[in-house]
Amino acid sequence: MALTGELFVASKRVARDGPGFKAIAAATGAEIEPSFSVATTDDVETAAAAAEAAAPVYAALPREDHAKFLEAIAEEIEALGEELVERAMQESGLPQARLTGERGRTAGQLRLFAKELRLGDYLRARIDHAIPDRAPAPKPDLRLRMIPLGPVTVFGASNFPLAFSVAGGDTAAALAAGCPVIVKGHSAHPGTSELVAGAITRAAQKTGMPAGVFSLINGAGNSVGSALVTDPRIKAVGFTGSRGGGIALMKLAQNRPVPIPVYAEMSSINPVFLLPGALAARAEALGKAFVASLTLGAGQFCTNPGLVLALEGPDLDTFVASASEAMLGAPSQVMLTPGIHKAYTSGVARWASAPALKLVAEGQEPSGPTSGRGALFTMTGADFIADPSHAEEVFGAAALLVRCADVDELRKVVTLLEGQLTATLHLEESDTETAQQLLPVLERLAGRILANGWPTGVEVTDAQVHGGPFPSTSDGRSTSVGTLAIERFLRPVAYQDLPAALLPAELRDDSSVPRRVNGTPTL
Repeated sequence: MALTGELFVASKRVARDGPGFKAIAAATGAEIEPSFSVATTDDVETAAAAAEAAAPVYAALPREDHAKFLEAIAEEIEALGEELVERAMQESGLPQARLTGERGRTAGQLRLFAKELRLGDYLRARIDHAIPDRAPAPKPDLRLRMIPLGPVTVFGASNFPLAFSVAGGDTAAALAAGCPVIVKGHSAHPGTSELVAGAITRAAQKTGMPAGVFSLINGAGNSVGSALVTDPRIKAVGFTGSRGGGIALMKLAQNRPVPIPVYAEMSSINPVFLLPGALAARAEALGKAFVASLTLGAGQFCTNPGLVLALEGPDLDTFVASASEAMLGAPSQVMLTPGIHKAYTSGVARWASAPALKLVAEGQEPSGPTSGRGALFTMTGADFIADPSHAEEVFGAAALLVRCADVDELRKVVTLLEGQLTATLHLEESDTETAQQLLPVLERLAGRILANGWPTGVEVTDAQVHGGPFPSTSDGRSTSVGTLAIERFLRPVAYQDLPAALLPAELRDDSSVPRRVNGTPTL
């Protein structure tokens, strides 16, 4: 399927004259054809107007129609075959196996939301029947359900060209909620984005969705994204990227005449706690497994284990020796973009110049202009307490090990950490008491707590939470992975004493949707 470089405005392909932009091959820095159109303010206006017109039509469709639409998107993405994977490999530098898996995850989460729609419990349907003869005042009939917010803008992510971009988790959740979506494509993978946008458009046409249900807007710089976030017809924003980018969008959204929510996933160092019993039992194995997780995908995961905390002692020395050996053998890897590579090397240089930090191991020499080599640094717990700014995220395969003198110092270090996506405990039975003391702290610190695993790899399930307290995300009450993500794009409406003919189908007495009736859950 030949790429055209066109935009998708209200499901129609649109080409723009004037200067465009080309994708850059991550491995070589060379430009890749074709040239891609840059959206104008008129394109943003057209897409937003179409999304607003489509919103009530799309929201009113039966849940089954929405489910079939999501399943059709998954089928169209899969039908692109290896062309999609090959283009994503060129643009991102990610390996074939990783992108094949990411394509499967993208299709899988669309189908998971289709299943969620058919179950219907995401509507949170509740019915409290009237009691007209209640004293001293009658009780009205009240019924509640969740409804879509309206048009949503989604920003594609640099590090997941499929699973967190055009048809990724934010888009899937918003479409499942009944919201039209306008995607701001990421400039690092415009060809991949065009292929997926074509798949969504074909699925919309095949299933009879309104034209404004989907648009893909491209544009270098911040102007197009700012125009979308500040457009009064946009009701929510999904974003995965840097802390600076997320905070900028939050400010734009809050300064509107009518503020809107921004669900931004921004930065996390995902602390890993190596408790004494675990180190005593398997320090060498932990060192190797840690480096494997740290260097996976050149460390370009939001769940990368960038901070390790442990107690001083010979077992920790064994861990460091094992991790250092594994790091020395770790090959350098192509990073996603020249900009990400530059930021990574600058972050490593900043750590290397800090007197309190010691570089203990580096990966193999870079093999290309955008290859990043892993790095492991250490510092004492006392030095960390004196200056916790060293825990700032370095996006890539670099990590900091904080060697604490005792459990009390470890607790002090933990209190200085910012909000995180994940926190990991490596423990044995002998560590149970220490883990019990840490757990309430970690619950306040992170959105997902792991035991004896590694945070890289986020399973897409009903019970998953991929979110956490600020600054890991802008709103720690939500998740961007798993079926609970649908709730970000819904709001509750109560109906009081409405005639049955006016009630939504899910709130009528003969509905089969799971709900709570007079305080009792029913099926």
